[in-house]
Amino acid sequence: MWHQQAYSIFMVLSLGAFFLTRWLIPVSEQVGKLPLRSKFHLALAGFVGGTLGAKIPFWLGLDPNNSAWLGDGKTVTTGLIGAYLCVEAAKWFMGITFKTGDSFALPLAVAMSIGRWGCFFNGCCHGVPTTLPWGVDFGDHIQRHPTQIYESLFHFVMAGVLLGLTMRKALPGHKLQLYLISYGIYRFATEFIRPEPRQALGLTFYQFATLILVVGLATQWIWESRREKEPVIA
Repeated sequence: MWHQQAYSIFMVLSLGAFFLTRWLIPVSEQVGKLPLRSKFHLALAGFVGGTLGAKIPFWLGLDPNNSAWLGDGKTVTTGLIGAYLCVEAAKWFMGITFKTGDSFALPLAVAMSIGRWGCFFNGCCHGVPTTLPWGVDFGDHIQRHPTQIYESLFHFVMAGVLLGLTMRKALPGHKLQLYLISYGIYRFATEFIRPEPRQALGLTFYQFATLILVVGLATQWIWESRREKEPVIA
């Protein structure tokens, strides 16, 4: 029971860290001028998209027992994809043409670096067996890769990178894309040490999901960069 309580505690801490970081970091003038109602609608779109997206693997039957469809089970990878797509759709519907993602990149990285410790104490999302000295026994008497800690460190490092970019006002409008592309590459690589079932080409469902994430965001970034360089016709 204690591990479930620890999971809940870290989820609450990560949520609090997200809102605190979001409140502390500066936002662009355009985002700051958005009406409160519009901000609420964008947040709601992200929440709904993330919640539904996180359940996609269970909807596809990748959880053979369907034990997590109506329970706590969720996956970060497809949750991020769902949230991003829903926010983009909401912006199109509301006529918002400027970038809003920069204000979410750093808070998301901070929250994820904390939340993954909940997974660690809960014993979920671990890796395959290992003989490395830092392997962890999650209750089955087998030393496994603590992939939750690996991922927490990744998000912590990315939070530092994003903080530096924010303070230097670098990569305006593209920091969320940078973060999600980096996460996609990281997650693709670490899937090789996670006990997920292999699909086509020996890859897991999540590796295919991250490929879609990386290629889609890279394409969007290139397209937006070209538009930014186009001369403005008065």
